[in-house]
Amino acid sequence: MNRHVAAGEGSIMLEPSGRNQGGLSASPAEGWTLHRLTPASRLNGANGIRTGADGRIYVAQVAGSRVSAVDVDTGAIETISPMGGGIVGPDDLAFDSAGNLYCTEITEGRVSMMTPSGEYKVIQGDMPVANPITVYQDRVIAGELRMGARIMELDKHGGAPRVIVEGLPMVNAFEVGPDGKLYFPAQGANEIWRVGLDGGEPEVVAKELGVPDSVKFHPDGYIVSTQVYSGQVLKIDLRTGEKTVLADVGPGLDNVAFVNGRTFVSHINGSITEIVAPGQTKPLVEKGLQWPIGLAVGPNGHVFVADGGFCYLLNPGEPLQLIGMLFSPGFPGWVRDAASSGADEWVVTTANGDVARWNPAAGETQVLASGFDRLMGVAVASSGAVVFAEFPTGRVLSADNGNSAELAIGLDRPVGVAMDSGDTVYIAESGAGRVVKLAGGRTETVIDGLARPEGIAIAGGALYVADPGAGEVVVCDLSGGNRETAASGLPIGGPGGAKPVQLGGVGDMCGPMSTFTGIAAAPDGTVYLSADAEGSVLALRRA
Repeated sequence: MNRHVAAGEGSIMLEPSGRNQGGLSASPAEGWTLHRLTPASRLNGANGIRTGADGRIYVAQVAGSRVSAVDVDTGAIETISPMGGGIVGPDDLAFDSAGNLYCTEITEGRVSMMTPSGEYKVIQGDMPVANPITVYQDRVIAGELRMGARIMELDKHGGAPRVIVEGLPMVNAFEVGPDGKLYFPAQGANEIWRVGLDGGEPEVVAKELGVPDSVKFHPDGYIVSTQVYSGQVLKIDLRTGEKTVLADVGPGLDNVAFVNGRTFVSHINGSITEIVAPGQTKPLVEKGLQWPIGLAVGPNGHVFVADGGFCYLLNPGEPLQLIGMLFSPGFPGWVRDAASSGADEWVVTTANGDVARWNPAAGETQVLASGFDRLMGVAVASSGAVVFAEFPTGRVLSADNGNSAELAIGLDRPVGVAMDSGDTVYIAESGAGRVVKLAGGRTETVIDGLARPEGIAIAGGALYVADPGAGEVVVCDLSGGNRETAASGLPIGGPGGAKPVQLGGVGDMCGPMSTFTGIAAAPDGTVYLSADAEGSVLALRRA
């Protein structure tokens, strides 16, 4: 079930697994080579996890809009609810005694149920930032990850919920303890609280933590809690409150599950780790990228990889280096695209509608423009002015010295933005199937007949277009107009060229998590591609 790089030089063969259903085969055209620079991800992130009756760990994946099951002995992964199925953006999950699966859909603000026969239905449609869920004696209890959050008991048949407690500071993954009370992370307070299932005033159980985002009870009776900011997994004695560090896995931890007394923790980066003894861990599923989205190349050759709530640097031949995440000081927010503005300094667009200059090493972000709707591609002119696309309004704008201006309007779902050495602006119109350039205040078609062009890049007088609608990278000579397909059958976009599920926002933490397939071209002729269908970065070069 594992992916492998095929023996044929330049080709990438993908076997069926948890992420790529049906398998994919990427083929470079004659005269081109294609290589995978980062391992393909086996999961689209790993959020809530829960042990099923079959002894497998079931994994909710917000980024992938899917639920998968992992065999803890073999590591084999099976998709239970696929992308495009009845569950969208699942963050946590639980089962009742009849085998019904309940999922909180954090980006949709609702809770859905999937029956053992595969039928779906929404049981609660008004639950903003729905996140934690548990089933206790066949009672379904869910909560909200927002300030002023509610914890509610839900009716499986869709009736009115019963509010147990409200006005809470960001509730996350919880469980009923041996005393019959519900224990939950009050994430906004950096504490663990408990409350009776009939309501009442919550009590503080533990404080001064590393921003807890799950509370589960080990079969031996103690609390195990992941800390999303510190990356620690804590053991907490319920009687004394004494805290012990079981493991330090790294920031971004999400949840806990137990299988026959074995402890497993999930990470937003798609990894699942077993804690075999205090301070000793073993990977069950290796970490990876959730998408990725935008790419950029700096003057030092470093490749910036935007993966939503995580951002990385890639120096070819070396492992990915995490440079920032949603919980890092100075992080600009959920990042969609990037452009270089100096050595390891980047201009980014975010899901919150901002354009910002970010220096990860200094932990500093300067907002250049804000208040926009679903920003996509971005480019930086030689003057330092920033050009960016606003997807739903069909606008391309510029920001310079604190001022914003419209460069083009009426475009059909603009996504990618690039500039040539003369600062001419090129735009991928994903809805029109073409790339245009701005000339004299008007648009001129550069290349058309594309399926759904998204990321674009320019280097060496050539325009490179990532077309996930066709699974291709197309190259156009800007001086002569000749075009060629450099690679086809690429693992980009959704299955069969369909647009991936586009997710909504997560409360005040980030806006709509709309994605696209990024591409970047380096001066040495290497073209980097976001293989978002498998969670890797690919390199394409002329032979």
